[in-house]
Amino acid sequence: MITLSPIKRRLVYVSVFELLGIVFATLVLMALSGGAAQDSLPVAIIVSTAAVIWNFIYNTFFESWESRNRIQERTLKIRSVHAIGFEGGLFLFCLPVYMLWYDVGVWTAMTMEAALLLFFLVYTFVFTLAFDQVFTLPHQQLVEEKG
Repeated sequence: MITLSPIKRRLVYVSVFELLGIVFATLVLMALSGGAAQDSLPVAIIVSTAAVIWNFIYNTFFESWESRNRIQERTLKIRSVHAIGFEGGLFLFCLPVYMLWYDVGVWTAMTMEAALLLFFLVYTFVFTLAFDQVFTLPHQQLVEEKG
């Protein structure tokens, strides 16, 4: 396993996650739109960039809200609210992008968004599982060495 500091680990995580995500999202969008890679790659890059920016903004505000409300633990309810809020904000941005780029109606754009949402749900789970097998935090390395 490779041990990284928390900041380096986050940077590697988001960089590799988004680069692979762009490739996979391009393939999904190509399948959904029936178009070529050069038609879907820019949309995948736009959506990926929006997701990274939105993630930073949303989590900053969410963590501030948690602090103000003295939330001590992220319960299933809190995690659900967090996930729905994040995906809802991203949905509001992506829907018009799909509609304008592919010249489709609301329903088709919603179908595209739903397909990508399901894809990224699975992709995030699998990627994180694999990432955690390769990259560890310093405190995790100490536990493994003692074990």
